[in-house]
Amino acid sequence: MERQLVPSLLSADFYRLEEELAAVERAGVTHLHLDVMDGQFVQNISYGPGVIAKLRPHTDLFFDTHLMVREPSYLFPAFQKAGCQLLTVHWEAVTHLHRAIQEIHALGMKAGVALNPATPASVLESILPDLDLVLVMSVNPGFGGQSFITTMLPKIRQVKAMIEASGRPIILEADGGINLGNVDEVLEAGCDWVVAGSAVFGKDAEKAARAFQEHLGK
Repeated sequence: MERQLVPSLLSADFYRLEEELAAVERAGVTHLHLDVMDGQFVQNISYGPGVIAKLRPHTDLFFDTHLMVREPSYLFPAFQKAGCQLLTVHWEAVTHLHRAIQEIHALGMKAGVALNPATPASVLESILPDLDLVLVMSVNPGFGGQSFITTMLPKIRQVKAMIEASGRPIILEADGGINLGNVDEVLEAGCDWVVAGSAVFGKDAEKAARAFQEHLGK
């Protein structure tokens, strides 16, 4: 599985979005992480399909969309129309998870499941065969700029072992508190995609993204 840096738009300067996206693209970034928050599942509100739809005509970046939304199925068509290629829902936020994954696939998108830090990897057992991606949260979701929870490294290794045992090409992604000081540990634990927000979209997004790319072997 090819490793990817997936910068999180949540930490970008929204006044300068065009410049921010161009900066990471110059660094060779091909994926963008979109954090959608509803103010209910998490105590924050970000943006929705309307903003994403406005971005879509101006970039070829792959839209990796993370729904921190309670019972989000009613929104799936809007995100598909907005140009999202992958939707990740939270195991903790969806009552009928298998049905939700089927609905995402029926709309022609890839489907993922995210796990909060306190949620054990074992909950994936019944749904893993249907997934394209597993997202391990390494902070409690809702706000950027948090510190990486180091006890998530064994969990990443556990999920990686489950994926390998399944024999399916499932992407393993980690999100939260990842920076240049710990990204190597995250990669060594088995992650394919690493999400970084404030560690990329800071003073110089292109420089930061290039530094991450070196760690990913790009």
